[in-house]
Amino acid sequence: MNPDDLKKILDALSQADVREFALKTGEFDLSLRRGPQAMSGASTNLPAASAAPQSAAPAPSAAPVAAESPAVSTASASAPAAAPEAAPVPAKAAAVGTPLKAPIVGTFYASSSPDAAAYVKVGDTVAAGQILCIIEAMKLMNEIEAETGGVVREILVKNAEPVEYGQTLFLIE
Repeated sequence: MNPDDLKKILDALSQADVREFALKTGEFDLSLRRGPQAMSGASTNLPAASAAPQSAAPAPSAAPVAAESPAVSTASASAPAAAPEAAPVPAKAAAVGTPLKAPIVGTFYASSSPDAAAYVKVGDTVAAGQILCIIEAMKLMNEIEAETGGVVREILVKNAEPVEYGQTLFLIE
């Protein structure tokens, strides 16, 4: 397997938010794991990869997609074990509001341009379908809309910060 093929596989798995993947072709055996399972419960935003042999059968090309993603943090393997999505969020925020999660990986922008006002701020009332932010992915600006109406209780991401697929961006009550 050449490096270009391996890069294509890693890019595809990253975009699909796959947690585990195994591939065996001839003499080549690849096993990838990322997220809490790979780091004994610690959250990380870096995938853990190994080329060690694995006894499980190779995963099909459409491997199962996990519902949660690793939190964006710089936690190390010695970090205390927490819930699978252990973002730096106050404990009270977990119970307040409906989470609006990032549908794609990219860079979060609170407004349409650096000079413009933010689409929403904490305390604003929003309607379903209203634009809340932009996520830039591969030079494309993707407008992220509210799935439900309500009041913005918390914005969990800072402007121009990278976000992962499935990461909670807003809490709407």
